Amino acid sequence: MNLHRIDLNLFAVFDAIYTAGSLTKAADVLCITQPAVSNSLARLREMLNDPLFVRTGHSMTPTPVAQNIIGPAREALGLLRKSVQESHIFDPLKAEKTYSFATRDLLEATIMPRLLALLQKSAPKISVTNYEVSRKNIVSAMASGNLDFYADASSFSDQYLCKQKLAQDRFVVIARKNHPDLTNGMSLEAFLRLGHINVSQRRTGPGPIEVALDKLGEKRTVVMRGQHFLTVPSAVFKTELIACLPYHLAKHYDLSLYEMPFELPLLEYFLYWHVSSDLDDAHIWMREQIAQMVKAYHPT
Repeated sequence: MNLHRIDLNLFAVFDAIYTAGSLTKAADVLCITQPAVSNSLARLREMLNDPLFVRTGHSMTPTPVAQNIIGPAREALGLLRKSVQESHIFDPLKAEKTYSFATRDLLEATIMPRLLALLQKSAPKISVTNYEVSRKNIVSAMASGNLDFYADASSFSDQYLCKQKLAQDRFVVIARKNHPDLTNGMSLEAFLRLGHINVSQRRTGPGPIEVALDKLGEKRTVVMRGQHFLTVPSAVFKTELIACLPYHLAKHYDLSLYEMPFELPLLEYFLYWHVSSDLDDAHIWMREQIAQMVKAYHPT
């Protein structure tokens, strides 16, 4: 017998016939036509090479083969029904699950600690992972089930992704304390004169700060260009370089913070997930926890 060709629906029909003792009554129970029940029984008879039921008067009497398999068949159908039902019930206190994230160091440093603190109380058996996934591979990683969430500070559009705005932040300028060139604060002239550390995932190309400066007809001096926000504070602490960092990260370091000396749009953080997970209870629960956690995440 080729198990790959077995239709589980046939055993549901088999169970209904066995219980009702009639094709007509089985059809009523299953809400299908009697010819459909007869067709399913014929297919099951051919697959198992046994008549399964013989007509005795107005009822269908099960054969010994049918009597032998009804128990295991009902048990299997019961397990399947239970699995389907439980797949829609998510209990965070009992659930053992790992959620996979792809976020940059900025969000890992600011959001993950809060999320873990929350999970320790409400979902002690749930764990999270965060690893780098190339932007071009985000959709395929989600579609394959290898990635649950992608979070970034830039908008990302795809027909297979759902999106939710998480929070917003603002850039500030950081410098070491008692910086000799900043005794009078952060003016545009000082901002342009000093060397900068720029953070970008791209090797080349303008970022939001360059775009804003270009509108003013100005350009800053970038001494170092790197990929990670978390490496910047230590470099600023040891040098006379300055850098622009999101406020909610910069405020944690023993450095001087200055408001930007020109207008700059707010940073916006977005959470993405695959459409196939949009109605999943476990996925919805995690999205709710993240949304609740970032409510206090304001740009001021």
